[in-house]
Amino acid sequence: MVSRCVRRAFLCGQDSVTGNNYEHRRGWIEQRALGLASVFAIDVAAYAVMSNHYHLVLRVDAQRSRHWDAREVLSRWTRLFSGPEVVQRYLSDAWETLSAAEVASAEAYADEYRGRLHDLSWFMRVLNESIARRANAEDKVRGRFWEGRFKSQALLDEQALLAAMSYVDLNPVRAGVCEGLEDSTHTSIARRLSQPQEEATATRVGEALPEREDDRPPLLHKANTDAPTDPAIISGIFNSEVLREERVLRSLQPAPLMPFDGTGRFEAGIPFSWPDYVELTQTLGRCVHPTKRGRIPEGTPKLLARMGMGTEAFITHAGDLFHSFGSAIGAPASLVDLAARRQCRYLRGIRTARDVFGREFLAAS
Repeated sequence: MVSRCVRRAFLCGQDSVTGNNYEHRRGWIEQRALGLASVFAIDVAAYAVMSNHYHLVLRVDAQRSRHWDAREVLSRWTRLFSGPEVVQRYLSDAWETLSAAEVASAEAYADEYRGRLHDLSWFMRVLNESIARRANAEDKVRGRFWEGRFKSQALLDEQALLAAMSYVDLNPVRAGVCEGLEDSTHTSIARRLSQPQEEATATRVGEALPEREDDRPPLLHKANTDAPTDPAIISGIFNSEVLREERVLRSLQPAPLMPFDGTGRFEAGIPFSWPDYVELTQTLGRCVHPTKRGRIPEGTPKLLARMGMGTEAFITHAGDLFHSFGSAIGAPASLVDLAARRQCRYLRGIRTARDVFGREFLAAS
């Protein structure tokens, strides 16, 4: 996910023209994204907040939201929006006084909100709208803050997930903003490195994580919402949506980042070893910095070797990976399979996929 600021003034950092410093806004975005992850059935795998845009790697867990009952769904939604009166009464101590028709109405809202709570568009709407509102208030201006709708690309397999996470975590290094991972700020890799190692892995939360039911990795995807079809219900929902004030949104507690799970057993875990991922990002960080471009490491990082990805090709495409693909990123086989399901002859990025991911997947060592 990528969102870019539309105004000449920086989203964050030092504005060389006005002299204003917006560095504090990086923290706004970081905390808001993690706070929303505690409400939505959406997990944050990686992020990087830059001077005029930010990147997110997200995992949508539609199955999680389907396990929430109506009260849980409505309680989560009203942490973000005021909600209609019948919903507020349903959640209050006076819920027993509701008529059968009012209960049915509140539960219809819950069905709609359940779909929204695993919808990337709603996640991004709340994130961008709340940040824009806060920035506009600080700048004492009105009008558009973001360039337009966010850009979203689906990650089809583990190779794509690894490439996207490393791309995002190394963004400040690639831009020359910092020398190495230890110097980067407001990125997921910096947050993970500042925490005890066990916080980054699934070992501490393994008992709370559901085991994987199949071989599909927990990757970014768009989920369809189970929205009601009654126009009256839909109209009522849209007319009553008022985003809560900043002081309420600021109270959201940040959710932890997705943990690493090298065993691949847990559905909500990133299917890599944390030490192997650190080795990869540190190695690549020494190659993609503007003053060191063209440098190729002597050895192949373990994760690239396990996934059959060539180091030189991976580094060559490190700076334009997202731009080389269209709506989806993945190995050639994954793109071909998606094209067949979409009934289209071609998907953008197949040539890059062959260069970066084309080698045969190797068994884990």
